[in-house]
Amino acid sequence: MLLRRHFLAAAAPLAVLPAHAQARPKVVATFSILGDLLGEVGADRIELAVLVGADIDAHTYQPKPTDARALASAQALVSNGLGYEGWIDRLAKAAPFKGRAIVATAGVATLEGAPTPGHNHVHGPDPHCWQDAGRVRRYVGNIVEGLAMVDAANAVFYRERGQAYDKRLVTLDQWIKDEIAKVPAAQRRAITAHDSFRYFTAAYGVQFFAPRGFTTESEPSAKDVAALIRLVREQKIKALFVENMSNPGLIDQIARESGAVVGPRLYSDALSAPGGPAPTYETMMRHNVTALVAGMMKN
Repeated sequence: MLLRRHFLAAAAPLAVLPAHAQARPKVVATFSILGDLLGEVGADRIELAVLVGADIDAHTYQPKPTDARALASAQALVSNGLGYEGWIDRLAKAAPFKGRAIVATAGVATLEGAPTPGHNHVHGPDPHCWQDAGRVRRYVGNIVEGLAMVDAANAVFYRERGQAYDKRLVTLDQWIKDEIAKVPAAQRRAITAHDSFRYFTAAYGVQFFAPRGFTTESEPSAKDVAALIRLVREQKIKALFVENMSNPGLIDQIARESGAVVGPRLYSDALSAPGGPAPTYETMMRHNVTALVAGMMKN
């Protein structure tokens, strides 16, 4: 009896530990934008690892042994889905990953991807849904519910964080619409290095042209580039932009041969490093919109 009382006395402090003081679940995000959304929801209640970091292209990423080790010990994996991370299934199988897979785009209304230059076929849904802040609200909802299943003790915390972040996304979405509305409709055109802004077009009414398709792995032909240069001249488009993971050569060529001006770098598929202009999803969208509006006003 005395031994049992000692055991209960020793165990009692463990039973009353607050949820946030218990072991944090290890959660892996495939790339930087998802990592930021996860951080907003999970905060200090999760141990977060991001496979594809700031200013790195997830389209062409080559996984490392450390990525497999991170997945092998993770309780959850958050991916974009829609074929964006073409390497993730192989990596998860090799790790092996045995946790909960959370697909951020589950239930998101998708758009068809753009044809690859020089080809007539498309590659299924365009994966760049995060270019619409309204669709990102579903991303956050999926992350909240996924974390709540993995870590039920902190489910209320995750849902409260998700609700607070959702309100900020509503505000961001309306701010983008208000900013774009400042540009006359006929001037809402821009050139980017690859076609990753189709959801932005659908949500906010800006028309983008690009020499590449929606993956940076595709290469445009000389004919495609020449046609785009003619279009820029004919429509007097002055707003040209290079994304943070794209080779600027194509955009520089178009600028030289069309008289257009290359604007500030846009952040399309990856955040900037912490000291840059786009270290979070919200700052990325605000940076991009500010640059786009200034460039399109010159059209």
